[in-house]
Amino acid sequence: MRAASNAMTCKQLHYRNIDARTAADGELMNGQFLMSKLIFGMWFAWGLYWAVSARDAKRSVRREALASRATHLVPLIVGALLVALPHVPSALFATRILPATIATYWIGVATVFVGLAFAVWARRHIGSNWSGTVTVKEDHALVRTGPYGLVRHPIYTALLLAILGSGVARGELRGVWAFALCTISFAVKLRLEEHWMRQAFGEEYARYSAEVPALIPLWPR
Repeated sequence: MRAASNAMTCKQLHYRNIDARTAADGELMNGQFLMSKLIFGMWFAWGLYWAVSARDAKRSVRREALASRATHLVPLIVGALLVALPHVPSALFATRILPATIATYWIGVATVFVGLAFAVWARRHIGSNWSGTVTVKEDHALVRTGPYGLVRHPIYTALLLAILGSGVARGELRGVWAFALCTISFAVKLRLEEHWMRQAFGEEYARYSAEVPALIPLWPR
């Protein structure tokens, strides 16, 4: 009788341990699911804000051609997809280069947050002069306040930082490719934008360029 009771107790403990492990695994899976959606959620919220803010932009009086836009838009889209897609098939992109640790992930999350927050700050300062393409606006104003006192193209700086954070969170080689492609995209776009701003603002923009770096704050002039 005592042996049967002991066997029953051991069996109950066994099932309790299984239930405890199952619950712990479920909590872990839920946590991983939430973590996997966190960066996507930040990018989605930023994109929603960006779309709503675009409605207040001034009318454009000069706009780059579609072919010109494609030269910087295509590498930007490819770079964004590289870090956005859950999986990529090629070892050229999927090779892990950073440790798969919680610390790596949260460093990436923090970098994305700082980058997107900096972009929003810049967007609020440039106001109705903003455009997603290279344009000259009606009554275009040269903004030098806030982040525009740190770099001439703070939105590009911010988005590169956010892309870098997304790549760090992935921890794979594709993050390097994504950052490189997005850097090329903004460099191409920046070159045309700088040319047009010099045409529109003349000596005022020349002084601005001499005093404030293009992308990296405190970069030696």
